[in-house]
Amino acid sequence: MIGSSAVVSACATRVRPPTGVHPERPTGEPSVKESLVLAPEPGSPPPVTIRLLDNVTFLRSLTMAGPFATNWFDTYGFRAHHGEVAKMPSEDGTLREVVVGQGRDGGDPSVMAHAARSLRSGLYQLDTQGFSPEFLESAVLFWAMECYRFDRYKVPDRRSLPWQPPRLVIPEGVDTSFCLALCDAIRLVRDLVNTPAEDMGPAELADTALGLARLFDASVTVVEGDALLEQNYPLIHAVGRASSRAPRLIDLRWGEPDHPAVTLVGKGVCFDTGGLDIKPSSNMLLMKKDMGGAAHALGLASLIMRMRLPVRLRVLIGAADNAISGNALRPGDVIRSRKGPFVEIGNTDAEGRLVLADLLCAACEEPPRLLLDFATLTGAARVALGPDLPALFSNGDALADILVRAGRDTHDPLWRLPLWPGYRSMLDSPVADLTNSPDSGFAGAIAAALFLKEFVDPLVPWAHVDLFAWQPKSAPGHPRGGKAQTLRPAWEAIRALSENPEIFAES
Repeated sequence: MIGSSAVVSACATRVRPPTGVHPERPTGEPSVKESLVLAPEPGSPPPVTIRLLDNVTFLRSLTMAGPFATNWFDTYGFRAHHGEVAKMPSEDGTLREVVVGQGRDGGDPSVMAHAARSLRSGLYQLDTQGFSPEFLESAVLFWAMECYRFDRYKVPDRRSLPWQPPRLVIPEGVDTSFCLALCDAIRLVRDLVNTPAEDMGPAELADTALGLARLFDASVTVVEGDALLEQNYPLIHAVGRASSRAPRLIDLRWGEPDHPAVTLVGKGVCFDTGGLDIKPSSNMLLMKKDMGGAAHALGLASLIMRMRLPVRLRVLIGAADNAISGNALRPGDVIRSRKGPFVEIGNTDAEGRLVLADLLCAACEEPPRLLLDFATLTGAARVALGPDLPALFSNGDALADILVRAGRDTHDPLWRLPLWPGYRSMLDSPVADLTNSPDSGFAGAIAAALFLKEFVDPLVPWAHVDLFAWQPKSAPGHPRGGKAQTLRPAWEAIRALSENPEIFAES
């Protein structure tokens, strides 16, 4: 609970960090990009070649491989099925070549994750013949993402050397700067989501934003505790007021004033008990990841700033714990939003949309050319689409089309759901302008998106991404734990805007 003593220190602070100071990583662990190198060091042994072969190409090459290779493949039954890895030795016993199966059709860069998982530390290079730069870029990223480790809470084994990832030489034709920047962004998202709530609260989220600001010469404003009421962020304050850790509004700005404005909004609920409508323990177990939207906003911001994309960037994050105490938000309470409409609290576990409502309203007070929000918002989206497909809602077809297309092309998919106006009546309240939790059990993700739409200027191109931010079971390039989703399609949309500021203007 925020006591009266917090009012003195809970004020808006504007910080202009010095340049040239690197942000501290939330875990202190190596970056995933350390599994990539620009070129072999002079005098080092040559890298081992990795070849990607589909079934047909493999069988053709087998006829020219010679008896040693043919016998080797036959002995181990290797037939280039999807994800199969064969390590071909030289006659002196050293590793000569690695062959990775692509299955029947080929063209799937995720097999590079199987290779990274199977190989020891060492230096490798990819045989690039026949592959497009886009394929090679995705292959490099799958390799790097597979090499991620989150070991902050594991005691080092003194009997063995620290784990060293296998290293891949980035092929020619791949945008090296972008690959490394994207690797850092993915690492940041994963680290933030994986860190337990004890060590990743509203203050730590604010510190992460400050660290990025120091690195990229951005500015940050933090509004803390009861100052949220003074600065007119009542819904964020209402969600976080019951916690011993004061809620915060984090506002990061970067870029030149004459560049097209882009605003990223992130839900930063650092732990969600459900409030007085408390979650069962099974549903609370993963709630450290309920700040996944904020993690994505910060990760995407780091990518934009590192690549110096010509946009005027703003990042708005509402950081809070949805906790329980004597002054916790109650079902039936009515809170006035920043925009003005009164919201009846139908369920305290529908708190993320309350945080986002104040943030989206603030974002539209300085109307951007593009507004993107990221949130682990509804279980209904997971029921509909599962953990791998974030739900996309947008008020513009041009924006939605580029996001969906880019997601498909970059193996970072999302799926559009409708802002169906016929369901707007679900938000009606008998005592207030709207409710945060409809009585109906239907269309929960759509109802939540329609709630957010109430706080967005209809003239602002806007997309809402309802994501999971978690990998429940390890998959190629995606170890179990925090997961970065939709960074690449969001980047493509922002990059397109930087080249054509009118691209998302609807007729």
